[in-house]
Amino acid sequence: MYCVECGYTVNQAVYNYSLDTFGSVLCRNHQNWIRSLGPTITDEAITLYLCLRECGVPAELEKHDGFKTVDICIEEAKVHIEVDGGHHNLSSTQALADLKRTYYSFKKGYFTLRLPNSLIHIDLDETVDYIVDLLELSRKRAVKKKFSYFKRFR
Repeated sequence: MYCVECGYTVNQAVYNYSLDTFGSVLCRNHQNWIRSLGPTITDEAITLYLCLRECGVPAELEKHDGFKTVDICIEEAKVHIEVDGGHHNLSSTQALADLKRTYYSFKKGYFTLRLPNSLIHIDLDETVDYIVDLLELSRKRAVKKKFSYFKRFR
């Protein structure tokens, strides 16, 4: 019974409360941290983040990149994940703002994965599996590319 954020051992009462409230094991400090994020982060983004952390993904929640805050960032893979509500599909103004965010992230070398809230509600496990596989494929490609680069100069 360890916190998915810091590895701190939690007692049975904290464990039970955390699972009931957050769906993951969090120590009291990290429960308070999640609560402190307030209304800027959705429950769906928190749920996805915690599932990724449980899978060992070094994800960061509510990461500011100097231009904007992204829901989830996997820095070493240069991946941003945005978990979007339905309003992102209803307005051309919102859609254009999202496209601009994706564009500026891409210019900085980041791939942005946009997921609808409904996917988190309906098929969380398969969604997490695909994201973990995507990250692993990306890591393998980066290693292969790095190896190929060095091989050319030998």
